[in-house]
Amino acid sequence: MNVPADLLYTSDHEWVNVDGDVATVGITDFAQGELGDIVFIEFPALNSTVDKGQSAGTIEAVKTVADLYMPISGTIIAVNENLDNNPEAVNDTPYDDGWMIKIDISNQDEISDLLTATAYEDLIS
Repeated sequence: MNVPADLLYTSDHEWVNVDGDVATVGITDFAQGELGDIVFIEFPALNSTVDKGQSAGTIEAVKTVADLYMPISGTIIAVNENLDNNPEAVNDTPYDDGWMIKIDISNQDEISDLLTATAYEDLIS
């Protein structure tokens, strides 16, 4: 199971890459493996404000449909439109081409609630 050490994680199996006031979010390698072949992703609207823990889209796989939960509060500033035609990128490269959304972070304090790679590995093992 691939768990990059330079990212942060949630117990809902999202990964977060924080760069200043912007967070890039996707689902983990563990999550994509559990979901199976991903066939469609519903994104939140650009410029919508989302709260930590709120569902902000869905991930449809052959086996099931899952919610994408917000790891931190903020405004959606980008969605990975390449996933519209290539949703399987989430299965192939969840930490690279499979990223899902970018958020303008509204509460930096929430970052401390995220899990380190070690803590996330403990959660899934």
